[in-house]
Amino acid sequence: MFERVLIANRGEIARRVARTCRRKGIDYVAVYSDADRDAPHLQGAAGRVPIGPAPAAQSYLAGDKLIRAALDTGCDAVHPGYGFLSENAAFADAVESAGLAFVGPAPKTIADMGDKATAKAIMAGAGVPVVPGSSEASDDADTIAALLAQTGYPALLKPVAGGGGKGMAVVESGDGRDEIESAIRTACSSFGDGRLLVERFVRDPRHIEVQIFGDGQGNVVHLFERECSLQRRHQKIVEEAPAANLPGDLRDAMIDAALRGARALAYRNAGTFEFIVGADGGFYFLEVNTRLQVEHPVTEEITGLDLVEWQLRVAAGEALPLTQAQIASRGHAIECRLYAEDPAAGFRPSPGRVARLCWPPNVRVESAVENDTTVPPDYDPMIAKLVVHAADRTAAIAAMTTALDATAITGITTNLGFLRRLLEAPEVVAGTASTGFIDSGLPRIMPTVDPADVIAAAAAAVVCAARAEPHPASSPWTGPTPFDRVTLDAQAPLGRIAFSVEGKSRIAHLKALHGDCANIEIQPEDTGEPVSRVVMAHRQDDLVTGTVGRQRWCAQVTPRAVDLTLAGTRLLVDRIAGGQDMAGDGGDEAKSPMPGVVVALSVVAGAAVSRGDVVAVVEAMKFENPVVAPRDGVVGEICCAAGDQVRAGQVLVRLHEESGMAAS
Repeated sequence: MFERVLIANRGEIARRVARTCRRKGIDYVAVYSDADRDAPHLQGAAGRVPIGPAPAAQSYLAGDKLIRAALDTGCDAVHPGYGFLSENAAFADAVESAGLAFVGPAPKTIADMGDKATAKAIMAGAGVPVVPGSSEASDDADTIAALLAQTGYPALLKPVAGGGGKGMAVVESGDGRDEIESAIRTACSSFGDGRLLVERFVRDPRHIEVQIFGDGQGNVVHLFERECSLQRRHQKIVEEAPAANLPGDLRDAMIDAALRGARALAYRNAGTFEFIVGADGGFYFLEVNTRLQVEHPVTEEITGLDLVEWQLRVAAGEALPLTQAQIASRGHAIECRLYAEDPAAGFRPSPGRVARLCWPPNVRVESAVENDTTVPPDYDPMIAKLVVHAADRTAAIAAMTTALDATAITGITTNLGFLRRLLEAPEVVAGTASTGFIDSGLPRIMPTVDPADVIAAAAAAVVCAARAEPHPASSPWTGPTPFDRVTLDAQAPLGRIAFSVEGKSRIAHLKALHGDCANIEIQPEDTGEPVSRVVMAHRQDDLVTGTVGRQRWCAQVTPRAVDLTLAGTRLLVDRIAGGQDMAGDGGDEAKSPMPGVVVALSVVAGAAVSRGDVVAVVEAMKFENPVVAPRDGVVGEICCAAGDQVRAGQVLVRLHEESGMAAS
């Protein structure tokens, strides 16, 4: 076994690999960019090596820096985690050429499977079913358009490099020029390779994958299958093992196909064969992920195995620890990915500083952040994975629901409420959801909150926070009953608090307070009847948590606002008037919604635009974010160039008066 391993990654996967290293008595060395100087993944490392500025291309994707860090700190192996250079054949080859062990497949396997056109040909040769479509890949828009017309509709544009659904696009009809150019651009910027495959799009499939392991010595085993059909933008957010409602013969056929493919590759280390299953029960090969998967914990939970340990053993030249007959599956496991993103804004990433975190008890949490740490805008916005294991699927869903309810996070917007709502959807409960379920049913899945519940929870948070502060003896907060104030304000014996949510003013009347229980009456915006809520609240340091009705909430209170998360949905409840939406306030300036890089400019000076037209595209945290015109008008000034790094709120395009448009 190795004595010291360089973990060439960051975030929760770096911490996951470190955990196994500690358990096995292996020293590990951590690396960090300027954005990660104080990141949790550095804790406990035998060495910490800075590798450059925040942009990944200058740090975590700089293979020469990583290899030099490994050599300088006396490492004998490099674990790439997932993402970044984990599926980069040139990096794997350079690691081995430097005399280090690469904890992953052979470089040739990575190269063959990293090119989806080559992978498709190899799998077809091994008798693995593949999706109908082109075998030729290209980064020429005209060639792709011709292949698109030849394949027919609906069709899927798929980058031959990369993974995670990045750059994939569905073309329903037409010449697909916009989709083609966007996909090529995204593939080039993300993977350095703009080539695309064109395949027939299998509508509403399920996404099933098989975890395999090989030792390069002729031994290959499977560790059962996982279901990954709950996706947004082709990226998984909920995974489970085993797959629900999968006929036994279909399961056996998919596992057999994965093993045939793995043997054809003489596979070494961890790998995942991904398939889609059509409504007719037919299944097709998608790709092989030649690395550890984000969702590997669900496989660990049902098998009781440590996949990182297996990776290290195989990379050290050992045979597989167990035979197929010795590997068993028990119970059901579910993983939810917690992202710093705003589902209501199309899952736009929401980087920032996490103020407070409270994880649920007795739940496996793979986390990238802690209290008072930052989710930087430079990397993937996933901040944690919650993993539960139970006797069966029904119990696992119930356990995950409880875990999400018990999770508290303030300071940033997350998809916590969306995940909670998603698990309640009848299709998810029944195990019939397809890969298009979230995108097609988004309005129905989106969590909703009652404005009265919001104001009641915010008022209770203010009261609870105020009660914890020292007050004069004459303060109404310290009196045993409110009756001394009734003559002053009969409608609100304990006072009134005015709030503004999204520009709308509401007033909470504090009626009664008994221990942790508050009776609050909320005045309507119009002449309607007031509504009452009973709210429970208690304080843990500077975090206030509680329930309103059956919904849980958490909050942090400042003199000017309440940072409230109700049923997993974050709201900023001001005690003063809120600001305007900088991206669409009807002004003259189109501004970047977040820090990022300008990857496209859609207009030129003098062009006429209508409100809502896309004028630029800013890429941040692996997503393209359109910037739109705030009103009808004429482009007067372009304040940026493609490739510029921009900050949140920076003006990208400035408009002239509409009269200028009329004159032109």
